[in-house]
Amino acid sequence: MAAPVTRAEVLKIYKTMLRESNKFSFYNYRMYAVRRVKDAFREQKAVNDTSEIQQHLLEAHRFLDIIKRQAIVGDLYKFDKLVIEVENNEKH
Repeated sequence: MAAPVTRAEVLKIYKTMLRESNKFSFYNYRMYAVRRVKDAFREQKAVNDTSEIQQHLLEAHRFLDIIKRQAIVGDLYKFDKLVIEVENNEKH
């Protein structure tokens, strides 16, 4: 039987997924990935079964690998920044 998943493990993967999601260079992809990670963890917040939590954690690790890979691929194709991405110090 697998060791029980701790709260710290879940928070670590959650924060790592958010950090990696913020590495997307294209705004729409970045916002979608962040929103999707938050929604997925929020949906599973009430799960109490240890084996089910373990399955969700394994799935989260698979998705983390996908996020990392797609962020790297996205860096190969640069886009101009959108109007909503202009930072405060760049405004006229």
